[in-house]
Amino acid sequence: MNGGENRVVHLQSRTISLLIDLATPTPTVRHWGPALGADLPDLSALTPPVAHSAYDTPRFTELVPQASSGYLGRPALLGSRNGRNFSPELRLSGVESSGVESSGDASTILLADEQAGLSLAVELTLSAEGMLRARSTVTNTGSTDYALQALNTILPVGSEASELLDLTGRWCRERHPQRQHIRDGAWVRSGRHGRTGHDSSLLFAAGTAGFANRTGEVWGLHFGFSGDQELFLERGAEGPPKVGAGELFSPGEMVLAPGGSYTTPWVYAAYSSSGIDGVSAVFHDWMRGRVQHPVRPRPVTLNTWEAVYFDHDIDGLTQLARAAGELGVERFVLDDGWFRGRRDDSAGLGDWFVDGNVWPNGLTPLIDSVHEHGMEFGLWVEPEMVQEDSDLVRAHPDWVSRAAEARTPRLWRRQQVFDLVNPEAWDYIYSRLDALLAENDIAYLKWDQNRDLVDMGHDSLPSTHEQTLAAYRLLDALRAAHPGVEIESCSSGGARVDLGILERTDRVWASDTNDALERQTIQRWTSTVVPPELIGAHVGPPRAHTTGRVHDLSFRAITALFGHFGIEWDIRRLSDAEVAELGTAIALYKKHRALLHNGRTVNADLADPAYRLHGVVSADAKNAVFA
Repeated sequence: MNGGENRVVHLQSRTISLLIDLATPTPTVRHWGPALGADLPDLSALTPPVAHSAYDTPRFTELVPQASSGYLGRPALLGSRNGRNFSPELRLSGVESSGVESSGDASTILLADEQAGLSLAVELTLSAEGMLRARSTVTNTGSTDYALQALNTILPVGSEASELLDLTGRWCRERHPQRQHIRDGAWVRSGRHGRTGHDSSLLFAAGTAGFANRTGEVWGLHFGFSGDQELFLERGAEGPPKVGAGELFSPGEMVLAPGGSYTTPWVYAAYSSSGIDGVSAVFHDWMRGRVQHPVRPRPVTLNTWEAVYFDHDIDGLTQLARAAGELGVERFVLDDGWFRGRRDDSAGLGDWFVDGNVWPNGLTPLIDSVHEHGMEFGLWVEPEMVQEDSDLVRAHPDWVSRAAEARTPRLWRRQQVFDLVNPEAWDYIYSRLDALLAENDIAYLKWDQNRDLVDMGHDSLPSTHEQTLAAYRLLDALRAAHPGVEIESCSSGGARVDLGILERTDRVWASDTNDALERQTIQRWTSTVVPPELIGAHVGPPRAHTTGRVHDLSFRAITALFGHFGIEWDIRRLSDAEVAELGTAIALYKKHRALLHNGRTVNADLADPAYRLHGVVSADAKNAVFA
């Protein structure tokens, strides 16, 4: 922070600056974009004019927009005490700044309204790569409950931004782009799935006219949370467009008792002067620099689902393991169907015990076979869901999440949500998973979550927020107890892909479809934020299970090459030619995975949308792989 009359917070990386003016009535965002260097402009000369038919004082672009300052758009903080203190006047009360060696700068800006009984701390960090992260903590300093409706993180983009790109989709067609001109008003993307959602916008990007993969200025935003959320862009008659994000609460879900606090999830923001690929480079570099980021080569994975489905036969699975080992597979994952009462998808969720009728000697014989063929063993689980046809629910019906005491939510794939907010239920599921990992040599969990969390609660109170945090705690506790186990986030395929879940998992399953044509788009836009080594990409059967399309093996293999490569196909029945071709693809992946998983992702801008050219280039630009 610089002193003097123009007190500022200036966070700066090699290429990016965030400049906040503290001399204005409330902290003002003066700049988020290219690095400004040491010579800052005279901010006192940048006071906006007072418009006709408007407030008598200038209106600045606040870090925390609020109605008490004359802001006419969506406020950062919304709540009340039974209708009172509905419009706080939060003013600067302090600044805590600290340079973070090797990773950029950090600052916490403190605001308070003593009369309203509220304080707010806005944490800002800017990494060396240019990743801006922001989150806020509101504290109830008053003597009565404060019902919080929203706490949004809002950032201005360049006034020259005129187009918005976000992503949408559905099951088996996640993360498809949609684009529009920025007009006056608000574009709002609300997600009420209780998980991120198949239709969620992984990246919310505003840019200059015609911005593309490699050209144009782009301001990109990502909300790092796996529960209900809202992203928005808003442009009014004055000032630049603003992008924002925050958690969505059900009525009465977030009530702060005196002394209570709420901290938002992190919002991740990146600026690029070289198109969408530049934004992706910031996300990829930052994620690769995390302490928990996987460092060993991503193993070639075979998942049994589209090979055998629920047909769990030790002889057949042993044959599959042998075929996988001979091809060079490094990880063998047993999918759904191994636990008690699970002969199809209508029963058994919650009964996390190896089914003795199918596995009389437990999983050990298969695990031993997998190891004998040079592979590590992985297992499918779905801990956050239960089925009414299960021993668990028959014994503990109160462990099912419900919006009202006598009513459970509508069934979804014949599933209900397991109430992880209930401490007894949480302890049960933790103990079962802990025992599975302790009693079996399991190196990997495919962690699924196959329904939306809609109309759910705990003790008849809305609990989506607490359910999400409880799932996070479950993952964190298991990782702490079993640090060598890797975890994949799967949620009906790609319905939970966000940086909140990726804080505690090692890859995501981008989609339930292995159709290579669909996967071309899904993987391309998932990689705008998520680096390719964290995106599961499998070679499926010739005829795609989800779409019925038929594709050549070469196309399926090349598509899977640009991710965390795997197979989901009954390879026991391959022809000699298919064995040779698939073996060649696996060898190609192993040869180039260091480049594929550490290089810079490149997407060319082509005139004809029927064509796609993309690749990965090494940091020194001496090696590349293109398709």
